[in-house]
Amino acid sequence: MTPPDDTVIRDAATVILWQHGPSGPEVLMGQRGSSAAFMPDKFVFPGGAIDAGDVAVSLRGLPDPTCLRRLAIESDAALVPALLAGAIREVWEETGLILGRPGNWTAPTPDWESFAATGHAPSAENFTYVFRAITPPGRTRRFDARFFLVPAGAVRGDASDFSRACDELRHLQWIPLTEVRRFDLPFITTVVLAELAPLIGRSGQPASVPFCRNDDVISGITRLG
Repeated sequence: MTPPDDTVIRDAATVILWQHGPSGPEVLMGQRGSSAAFMPDKFVFPGGAIDAGDVAVSLRGLPDPTCLRRLAIESDAALVPALLAGAIREVWEETGLILGRPGNWTAPTPDWESFAATGHAPSAENFTYVFRAITPPGRTRRFDARFFLVPAGAVRGDASDFSRACDELRHLQWIPLTEVRRFDLPFITTVVLAELAPLIGRSGQPASVPFCRNDDVISGITRLG
């Protein structure tokens, strides 16, 4: 058996959509399929790897300068817009929800054609950068994932209408923060949730962004200021 190639680390983006629910804040999650190569059956936030075409996407709205500056720390600054675009695309593909502004534009690649057909251009103006994590060595896939907190009010249309979602995530649902740990979550998601709770509902960017670099979660976390 060929061992997993843990030398290839792909840039990725994850979006934590949240809203106020009857019992407090809720986050949007779905369950990965049983046959998925990465984190099968786990409940996760929408997200995935950045595609080559994401680099060519022009955003109609950007986060504040602090967010943009932190995304460029220990990264190629030219990658920052692609991280934001990829996050928007993944939300569209996996949930059918639109993060954008009304407007016509030409999709640079086929992956963006269905989004452009909705009559919206992608916008990341409501994004807050809250976490970064690299998948530990030895896993079947490795990602350098940036996590963004986004209010459900940024969604165009009904934030509970998942009718246009692909089948990558099952059981899409808004889960109260008080109940989310009852689900089968990846370990890194529980770490992110611990950092997330104090940030929901606050305005502005956090004081710093935790960066989990490897499989040693205690000594591997630094802060991006």
